[in-house]
Amino acid sequence: MEAPGKAERRGPGAPAGLLFPVWAILMVTLWWIPGPSMAGAPTEQIRGTIDRAIGILKDPALAAKGMRAERSDLLRKEIAPAFDYNEMAKRSLGPNWRGRTPGERERFSALFRELLENSYFGKIESYQGEEIRYHEETIDGPYAQVKTLVVTRNGQEVPVDYRMLADGDRYRIYDVVIEGISLVNNYRSQFNGILRKATFEEMMESLRATIREQRS
Repeated sequence: MEAPGKAERRGPGAPAGLLFPVWAILMVTLWWIPGPSMAGAPTEQIRGTIDRAIGILKDPALAAKGMRAERSDLLRKEIAPAFDYNEMAKRSLGPNWRGRTPGERERFSALFRELLENSYFGKIESYQGEEIRYHEETIDGPYAQVKTLVVTRNGQEVPVDYRMLADGDRYRIYDVVIEGISLVNNYRSQFNGILRKATFEEMMESLRATIREQRS
């Protein structure tokens, strides 16, 4: 079985047509949401994360260039509870998840989380001032969806839907849909394509290489 090519090795970390706008818009929606409160646990839990994150971003003690790492660490700790990274990893691996051992699942989930966080937090400083409009919240058993509309500074309207899953007494995000394109489905397509030509361990090394590039 041949190893994945260069483009495939970069694929999980750099879906050129989707990853940048997804995480850019996701960052905007989690930090810059004005307007009236909307009732409902899923929406209010997202809003609570927003308010606390804004407090970190506006803290003058954390604004200095030398405090960037500390500020990013605080943001990671604040935002992490809003996401179900394990569920995102499971759904992104799709049918290939079933054949993995508990250890392989754990290692994949950890790398997948780092991949997303590195992509996400690397874009924080570039976005501010976008308007967010809430349109609808639906709850169906353990599942919930919060629909929003991001209005960019040039007037472009971008629908962003948050898919959430109940976890105890709160809901956590397991997918984000931008203009009808699912982040999870995008990654599943990439991982499935790689695993048709490479082993699971080769794909894992590809993820590690992408993460090393993100850090550099």
